Amino acid sequence: MLDVLILCTGNSCRSILAEALINHFGSNRLHAYSAGSHPTGTVNPNALATLQRNALPTDGLTSKSWDEFDGKGIDIVITVCDRAAAEVCPSYLDGTIRAYWGLSDPAHVTGSAEQINSAFQATYDALHIRITKMLELPLEDMTQAEIVDALSKIGSQSET
Repeated sequence: MLDVLILCTGNSCRSILAEALINHFGSNRLHAYSAGSHPTGTVNPNALATLQRNALPTDGLTSKSWDEFDGKGIDIVITVCDRAAAEVCPSYLDGTIRAYWGLSDPAHVTGSAEQINSAFQATYDALHIRITKMLELPLEDMTQAEIVDALSKIGSQSET
């Protein structure tokens, strides 16, 4: 089983959605965690509502610092924050497979409840597509370079 760490700055929306998706759909091959460089300390209620609308469990989802994963033996790190790509990851992640799947933060969307829900659902859908493609890969049989290349391609593809 491969351990995947999903990173975002606040660890309240995108990384939480990705953690839940990977653990739900890839539970027999992958185990996901999420963390942030500057965690908010709370999970965005709209992220939880989006997961619930899509029948995914929300138990145990928390906003936490990436410092909690020092020494955990993470295999793959995926950054989902559109602003965190340039952030320097902690040294304990050196040598880890890394990919960037930048997505805009749905928490910054303003407007009606319908518009906000739509933004969160669009983010969920984009992550679901990418994670489905990742789960189609024979990750256990690929080299580190092959995984990096494949995950980078997935992250750069349009979801349309």
